[in-house]
Amino acid sequence: MQAPHDPEKNWIEVWDIPTRFFHWLLMILVTVCFVTAKLGGNAMTYHISSGLGVLGLLIFRLIWGIIGSQTARFSQFIRSPMAAWRYGRSLMKNSPHPYLGHNPLGGWSILAMLLGLLLQATTGLFANDEIFTHGPLYAWVSDATSGELTHIHLINQGIILGLVSLHVLAVVFYFGVKHENLILPMITGRKSGMHFEETQIKTPPMGVALLALAFSALIVYLIGK
Repeated sequence: MQAPHDPEKNWIEVWDIPTRFFHWLLMILVTVCFVTAKLGGNAMTYHISSGLGVLGLLIFRLIWGIIGSQTARFSQFIRSPMAAWRYGRSLMKNSPHPYLGHNPLGGWSILAMLLGLLLQATTGLFANDEIFTHGPLYAWVSDATSGELTHIHLINQGIILGLVSLHVLAVVFYFGVKHENLILPMITGRKSGMHFEETQIKTPPMGVALLALAFSALIVYLIGK
């Protein structure tokens, strides 16, 4: 007699709760940053607050990329440029090699986005609009240095928009061409496990994530104080 089918056996946990929390909250805060920057005026108060929030999340992600779960670690998804090139070429085939977490090309995309946002958040700490708004650490540098960092802050907006656009296009490509939903696993944390040798990822206790988050929040609090 055939054993009953258990749909749960076809799924594997891929993204832990801290990684998903980071992803969606970062998306919200980055959106707030861009909108408030365009509005200007009194909205700049929220721009600075959301920017500090982005910085705190990035600090947490850097920590989590070292001590976090298997798929969240940089050592797991940052592969050689040649591996990314080979994977990019394989996308033109019907069945590219499946990866449990980020694929080699996606890994470099994530790294570029994190570095771009980190540059934006740190330059924003020293930036000013030459009217009445300035970053929390504006007084730590000269006016000339603040002006240069403000210039970088403004130019980097376009770079971040480009990286975000590429990220969205990649999601659309995988959904429409490869018939793979990349959004759902970032919501549920699970992905179909039929093509993977792994049966589960190694995830630290939630207390470790909370400590990393508290440490990140403390740093941001001291900066913005």
